[in-house]
Amino acid sequence: MRSLQNQPHLLELAYEATHKLLRPFRRWLKPGGRVERFFVRAEKMSKGPLFNCRMCGQCVLHSTGMTCPMNCPKEMRNGPCGGVRPDGGCEIFPDKPCVWVQAWERSTHMPLYGSEILKVLPPVNRQLHRTSAWINDFTGIAQQPPRGWNK
Repeated sequence: MRSLQNQPHLLELAYEATHKLLRPFRRWLKPGGRVERFFVRAEKMSKGPLFNCRMCGQCVLHSTGMTCPMNCPKEMRNGPCGGVRPDGGCEIFPDKPCVWVQAWERSTHMPLYGSEILKVLPPVNRQLHRTSAWINDFTGIAQQPPRGWNK
């Protein structure tokens, strides 16, 4: 199933379709309760196997070449660390590719969201861990930086 990650344009089309499909239901997409529990389960079942989702509650796949930055051993949210190997390998796990090298390469195949990789993201808000990224996105919670964070 992870081979789908190598089809970033297809995934961005699925993301865009899901976003449009859910937009009319925004008012019912609130944190907490049964609806969010349903979304959390659905996200675990879909994004878990496909992206090794860590359920950070602030999904940025569409901004990172459909590659989850939380899979970086250092959880780098805005690009590779200074230890990327010349062959594109991870400094911590040399036998694995750097997720940011993958993100950059995949973003070049994303006409809708590919330029999003150039935007600086706020640090992950750990308070959103194990909550629904879709609900957090629609309510605006996902775009808020963690409390106490200043640019």
